[in-house]
Amino acid sequence: MERKLYKVIASSVDARLNCLADEARTGKEHDWTAKHEATVTRLVYDFMPSGSGIDGGVKIDLDKSTGDKLVFHFGYHHMNDSGMYDGRTEHTATVKPSLAFGFMLSISGPNRNQIKEYLHDLFSTALDDLIDWDKTTSTYFSLSLRAAQESFKAREDKLGN
Repeated sequence: MERKLYKVIASSVDARLNCLADEARTGKEHDWTAKHEATVTRLVYDFMPSGSGIDGGVKIDLDKSTGDKLVFHFGYHHMNDSGMYDGRTEHTATVKPSLAFGFMLSISGPNRNQIKEYLHDLFSTALDDLIDWDKTTSTYFSLSLRAAQESFKAREDKLGN
């Protein structure tokens, strides 16, 4: 089933919170709580921005995230005009639903070298990417990545490699 990344993450976060609420009500732990948490963590690791300045990766804040708000923390490693690293800034990306636009994204933290516009574009693109979930193997695929892989394979087949 094809769904946008932000929707898959939000629904998994919401499912985890439902399990936690049921655990609090019944006093029994659910296996699904950990499974939903692992799914969210894996989605963030696999599909949220990484590298090119975001060298520490992106982490989701499960304590502050809900089905209606996603909170991500990350650092950005800046470079000077000579291409040397010259400092790091810490940021939070907050995603909330929007009836007009699907989601609204805000980036907090310093706007050193006007980096927030770049970060906003980077996160918007990642969150808006279509993800295909293969329920039989419980794996996710970025449709844009899958299309590129299929195109490359078709090119190799055409060349006889």
